[in-house]
Amino acid sequence: MSDESMFQRVKARFPYWGFLLAKLMAGAAISSSVLAFINLFWKPVTPWFHINRDQFCWDLGYSTLVMVWFLFSYGLFYLAFWDQKYRCRTCLRPLVMPVESGSWSTMLQLGRPSVEYICAFGHGRLSVEELQFPGKVEPAWTQQGDIWTELFALSDAAKSGSDHNPDGRH
Repeated sequence: MSDESMFQRVKARFPYWGFLLAKLMAGAAISSSVLAFINLFWKPVTPWFHINRDQFCWDLGYSTLVMVWFLFSYGLFYLAFWDQKYRCRTCLRPLVMPVESGSWSTMLQLGRPSVEYICAFGHGRLSVEELQFPGKVEPAWTQQGDIWTELFALSDAAKSGSDHNPDGRH
């Protein structure tokens, strides 16, 4: 494998992972700002990324706020990863039009049920198993060609074919 092809693959995937990194950094900034705001009201003053150890576990109000802050921070990071899972790998737009395929009654014939999401601009589709066991099956991203060009080419061909009607009728 040449260095150029590896560089091209990294360059192609950088926006996708860079967007996730930007969301995680925004979540960390929001989370640390909320913790700094909580620490403003309790003495002694603590650094930005630290919990006030003099109050934690000794002051019920502070401990409760820190626990709520922890759940809020966890939720921010969970949402960042969850949102990233359902985005197009090419244009970073949210995937749309979930279509269910398969059923449990025809599982032996058609396979396990899954939900497919597509990119509105035709870049690809994501197939997610309906029943997910952790670590078993990863969602499958399928890259597609430019489907809109094909569709417009077909409609242009249909229009040009109707102009050259041998009967002279429209």
